[in-house]
Amino acid sequence: MGVPAPLSDEEITARLAELPGWSREGDEITRTYAIRYHAAVAAIVTIADRSRRIQHHADLDLRIDHLRAAITTHDAGHRLTEADFDLAHRIDQIVTAHQEIPLD
Repeated sequence: MGVPAPLSDEEITARLAELPGWSREGDEITRTYAIRYHAAVAAIVTIADRSRRIQHHADLDLRIDHLRAAITTHDAGHRLTEADFDLAHRIDQIVTAHQEIPLD
């Protein structure tokens, strides 16, 4: 398994169009989710488990009322690759599932 190929600006723009809520900040894609603290903690555990399985990780920043995810491919020189968009899609699904879990 080699180093993933970086995407072109046009490819990045097209992939972002498929991921509402995500935006490009330099050579990362980011999204901030409004989510309760404890639901976000549970989401982070699930994200970490899935990330381990696919061997690709996001930078996660947890605050009292939101979770921010930032993704880039370190092995590709901190450039955006297809793996980043795949992980973003997975994170969307995980956070959505955890937002729907009742507190009690």
